[in-house]
Amino acid sequence: MPRRAFTAFLLLFTVLLYGAAVENVPPDDWAFRELRRPPVSSPATPSTNPIDSFVRSKLAEGTLPPAADKRTMLRRLYFDLIGLPPTPEETRAFLADDSPQAYERVVDRLLASPRHGERWARHWMDAAHFAETHGNDQDRIRTNAWPYRDYLIGSFNADKPYARFVQEQVAGDVLFPDDPQATVALGFVAAGPWDESSLRDIREDTIDRQIARYLDRDDMLTTVMQTFSSTTVQCARCHDHKFDPIPQRDYYALQAVFAGVDRANRTYDADPAVHLQRRELRSKLAAVERRDQAALFSAEALGVVASWEKSHGGASVSWLVVAPEVFVSTAGATLTKQPDASLLASGKHGPTDVYTITAPAPLRTLTAVRLEVMADDSLPMRGPGRELNGNLHLSEFQLLIFDPGSNAPRSVSLRNPSADFNQSGWTISHSLDGNEKTAWGIHPNVGQTHTAVFAVSEKVAVPENARLTFVLKQLHGGHCIGRPRLSVTDVEPPSRAVLLPAEVERILDVPVSQRSEEQRATLAARVLKERLTAELAALPKPSLVFAAASEFDPDGGHKPAGAPRPVQMLKRGDISKPVEAASPGALACVEALSSRFDLADAKDEGARRAALAHWLTDAN
Repeated sequence: MPRRAFTAFLLLFTVLLYGAAVENVPPDDWAFRELRRPPVSSPATPSTNPIDSFVRSKLAEGTLPPAADKRTMLRRLYFDLIGLPPTPEETRAFLADDSPQAYERVVDRLLASPRHGERWARHWMDAAHFAETHGNDQDRIRTNAWPYRDYLIGSFNADKPYARFVQEQVAGDVLFPDDPQATVALGFVAAGPWDESSLRDIREDTIDRQIARYLDRDDMLTTVMQTFSSTTVQCARCHDHKFDPIPQRDYYALQAVFAGVDRANRTYDADPAVHLQRRELRSKLAAVERRDQAALFSAEALGVVASWEKSHGGASVSWLVVAPEVFVSTAGATLTKQPDASLLASGKHGPTDVYTITAPAPLRTLTAVRLEVMADDSLPMRGPGRELNGNLHLSEFQLLIFDPGSNAPRSVSLRNPSADFNQSGWTISHSLDGNEKTAWGIHPNVGQTHTAVFAVSEKVAVPENARLTFVLKQLHGGHCIGRPRLSVTDVEPPSRAVLLPAEVERILDVPVSQRSEEQRATLAARVLKERLTAELAALPKPSLVFAAASEFDPDGGHKPAGAPRPVQMLKRGDISKPVEAASPGALACVEALSSRFDLADAKDEGARRAALAHWLTDAN
C-alpha cells in the first residue's frame, strides 16, 4: 500500500475508533461506578487485617516466598514509611525481638514519627505539582508557598480522614471557616505554574490576558480532577473526550467552578483565637456595609453611636497653622511661601518628589496634624495636584520632632487618618501603610481644596524651641501636590479632629429626636465602620499563604475578580470562537452519585468550590 494511502487509512481508522469510543461508552462505565467492598476470602492462617487475605491468595498462585527475611523487611518498612534506613542500633534491636508484636511495634513507631508526614507529603506535592517559584519566563520566588507544605506534613502525621483532606484542599475556607489551616490547604489549587507576565503585567482587556485566564483555570481543574478522581478531564478542552464520556460542555462547566479565584498571597491567622476574632469582626463589618438593620440598630450599636457622638460634640477643633522656615523639594521644584503659610509649587515637576518642610512648633503638646492640599489658579485644573488632570498622590506622610541639643530627630507615630474625600482605591489610609506603591488621591474631585487629618498615636510633649519636620512623599509619576499647608492641634480627645463627610456633619446638626431613619442609619454605619476597622487594625498582623483566593491585595494588574468571571465554551479551545456560556457543574456521567449538590445552583465563587468538594468526596 502506498505510504500516503496508508497514512490516510490510519487517520480514518483513528477517527472512527475515537468516535466509537465516545459514543459507545455507557453511562455506567466501570471507571465511574461507585466503589464497592469486595468479598474477603477466609485466610489460611489467622490474620488481623483483610488485606492479608488478598496478599496470601495472590502469593499462593506463584512461587514467591510468603515473606522476606527480618532485616530486609525492616529496611523496606523504613524506606516506605519515613524514607530513611534504620540505624544499626534499630536493626539489632528488631532482629533480637522475637515477640509476635515486634513488627507491629515498629510500624506504629514509624507511623507516629514526624518523618512519616515529611516522607508522604513529598509524594502528595508531586501530585499537586507543588513548587516554590511561579515558573514561566519570570519564575519569581513564592515566598509564601511553604505553609501548604507544612499543612501536608501535619495532615499526614495527624492521620486526617481522606474526605476532610480532599474538601479542605478544594474549599476549606468555605466548608471549615473556623479552622485557619483549612485556608492554608487551598495552596493545593494554587500549587501549579502561574504566568506572571500575562496575568499581572499586561492590560486586563487584552486577548492574551483572557487566554492566560483560561489556561490558568485549566491547570487548576486538571490538578483537582487528576488528583482526586484520576480523570483526564482536560482532554475535553478542545473536543469531546475520545475515550471517557466527558463532553466539552462538562469540561467548561467544571472550569467555571474556578472562575472566581486566582493564585495569590492570601491572609490567614495561625492562631485559631485570632482567626475567629478576625472572622467575627469582618462579618460585623460586612453587615454594617450592607446596611443590615439588625447590625445598625442593635442595643450595642446604639450605645456605640451615642458614646461616639458625645465624644465628638462640643466646640470645634482649633488648628494652629505652622509657619515653614525650611522647605525642600528633592525633584528641584520651587516652593514659594504664601501669605497664608502655604507653599506653592512651580518650576520643575517630578516625575516623583518628596517635600521636606520644617517649622517651629506652635504648641507644647500635639494630638493631631492637618494637611490641606489647596486649589490654586496657577495649577492645572486649579489643582490641588500638579498633574494635568489636577490629581495628586500622597504615598507616605511622616512627622519628625527635632529636640534642641539633639542630633537625631524623633519620629512621631501617626494613626487613624481621615480625609474629606478619597479617590476610589486611593484612600488616605494608604499614606500611613508603609507601602510606597499605594497612595492617597482625590480624583475626580479636582479644582477644590481637600483636607486630611492624622491623629498622633500617643499625645506628644514638644520641648521648647523644638522644630517640626513634615515629610510628604509623592512617588507616583507626576502626581505631586501643588499647594500644601500644615496645621497642628492639642485637642482632647484627638478623635474629635477626625474629618467627617459633609453628609455626616449635616446629620450631627440635626437634634437626635428629629433625625430620620435614613439619617440614623447613615450615622450608625459611619461610626460602626470606623470602630470595627480600628479593631481589625489592632489585631496581630496576619500570615500569608500562596493559595487560591478571591480576596487579596492587588499586585500591579493582578486584582481580585470580585465575582466569578464569565466562562465560555470555546470551539476547539479557541478564545475567538465562543459557543455558549458555561454554567458551573460536574461530570454528567457521575452526577447521580452526588445529587445533593447541584453546582448550577452555586452562584457565588465559594459555594461553587464547596459543591465540587462534596461532589468529589461523594463520588469517591
